[in-house]
Amino acid sequence: MINITDSIRYIGVDDKTLDLFESQYILEEGISYNSYLILDEKIAVMDTVDERMTAQWEENLKAALGDRTPDYVVISHMEPDHSGSLLRLMELFPDIKLVGNAKTFQFFGQFFDTDITGKTVVVAEGGELNLGAHTLKFMMAPMVHWPEVMVTFDMKDKVLFSADAFGKFGAFADNAKDDWACEARRYYFNIVGKYGNPVQTLLKKVSALGVTTICPLHGPVLSSELEYYIGKYDTWSSYKPEDKGVLVAYASIHGNTAKAAEEFGKLLEAAGAEKVVVSDLVRDDMAEVIEDAFRYDRMVLAAPSYDAGVFPAMQDFLAHLKSKTYQNRKVGIIENGSWAPSAARVMKAELETMKGITLAPTTVTIKSSLKEDSRKALEQLAKEMCE
Repeated sequence: MINITDSIRYIGVDDKTLDLFESQYILEEGISYNSYLILDEKIAVMDTVDERMTAQWEENLKAALGDRTPDYVVISHMEPDHSGSLLRLMELFPDIKLVGNAKTFQFFGQFFDTDITGKTVVVAEGGELNLGAHTLKFMMAPMVHWPEVMVTFDMKDKVLFSADAFGKFGAFADNAKDDWACEARRYYFNIVGKYGNPVQTLLKKVSALGVTTICPLHGPVLSSELEYYIGKYDTWSSYKPEDKGVLVAYASIHGNTAKAAEEFGKLLEAAGAEKVVVSDLVRDDMAEVIEDAFRYDRMVLAAPSYDAGVFPAMQDFLAHLKSKTYQNRKVGIIENGSWAPSAARVMKAELETMKGITLAPTTVTIKSSLKEDSRKALEQLAKEMCE
């Protein structure tokens, strides 16, 4: 049991056995399901955890409660990794009241067949719940990252229970600032990234609250240098590049496009690029490549033609970028095609649907493998990407 403040306890759990978050994002260091307890005249449980970890969470809850009984459970988010232990909580404490907004309880009925008539406290924007010394203020945060999401501000201790905002992959205790950004960035752009405008709206709501501690539903509690974490979220959610650099994202069938991409990376460095990252879309973690696409201010796509289109790994990458609202970047194109090159046409068509994309003037076309003419075109593209 961990004390966040004198009266707020951490009762969440780390899950080190889950391999894929949401069945798609690789977890090298696991994930935490965060739950909190506010002990006052009235007691509030702040979210539950995934049913995978119900037993351990129940132990934490009981240890923190002692001989007391919770009065409320605040439901910030109905996604199963946070609501998965709600039914067990209701079994343990049949008189507990469920606090949420109207859409929370719509989703509750979609996930569970339990009758909650007379057991709910429905709150809306600006609503408050008094526990004694603590008063909880509720703010709606739709699409950060589901439509029913809300955050809760404890007006006494100035603690923001931020739902999935400010979350990260990894364990609860992984709290080093230098380590936070990498997995928080990968988490943000792959899970919340599409919804930058709602995140901006939420940041404006909390900016005047004087928050001293942020308690997210995944990852560590943030209690110092909050301007750093909030600044990162402001940059990410406004689709601004975070760092100067070039991501070279390639797909290759027989290795010739891979050789061209690796050579191009060296040309970029020679041309003065501040940072160059070369990623294989077939073998590297797609979520990591998405993270880098948003992190850096420039990107070059390299792919072979395939079935009169573009190789599937590149098509998949472009679909991910589009779905996450990729925008405001300079992009270069390298295509390969042995008899009828088509990859550049398809990649350009996809990029033209994205906002604020500036294409480099030179499009490099490789016929099967690099030759003198295509090497010169690579050199020209490298110069253009570093201008």
